[in-house]
Amino acid sequence: MNLSALLQAGLVESGLDLDEVAHGRLLDYLALLVKWNKVYNLTAIHEPERMLSHHLLDSLAVLPHVDADRLLDVGSGGGLPGIPLAVARPSLQVTLLESSHKKAAFLQQAAIELGLTNVEIVHARAQDHRPALCFPRVISRALSELAEFVRLTDHLLAEGGRWLAMKGVYPHEEIAQLKGVRVARDVRLRVPTLAAERHLLVLERCA
Repeated sequence: MNLSALLQAGLVESGLDLDEVAHGRLLDYLALLVKWNKVYNLTAIHEPERMLSHHLLDSLAVLPHVDADRLLDVGSGGGLPGIPLAVARPSLQVTLLESSHKKAAFLQQAAIELGLTNVEIVHARAQDHRPALCFPRVISRALSELAEFVRLTDHLLAEGGRWLAMKGVYPHEEIAQLKGVRVARDVRLRVPTLAAERHLLVLERCA
């Protein structure tokens, strides 16, 4: 089965109905990841088929739970989950925040080549970024432990906003370290062809 068929099968299994344009852009993004990874070390995964499941489908698994019109992807790295989410939902304004110059350069090039007008790239550390408007949702896929994620991005989250933390095994110890923040929702994610346990933790400030 080729990559296009694998992607389509994964989307169907995930319950996602994307048009041909989005489907094509996801495959183009995958090709860019494969190409740039050889030089910029964007991910430890090198096989396109595994990138598709471990990165694209894993990122898209949170799409139904992104319930805002603006999203900040902190420590975006190679654009995960921000770029797949931006491709799948063109109405979503996505800001990719990345401290590495090389990775930020890749993100800029990817946004241009994919024609993603709903994506903004910011080359900065989370603690140094001071946007004009805070974000209703702040997401991270592999930034740090929960308490550190909250500490680094608290000034970036709008009042009443929520953090979206993508995790593997349920992080009991990390949750126990949270102060002033509670888990509003725990979503167990199911990613096609990925046997690993995946969770989306929705965090909010305590009243």
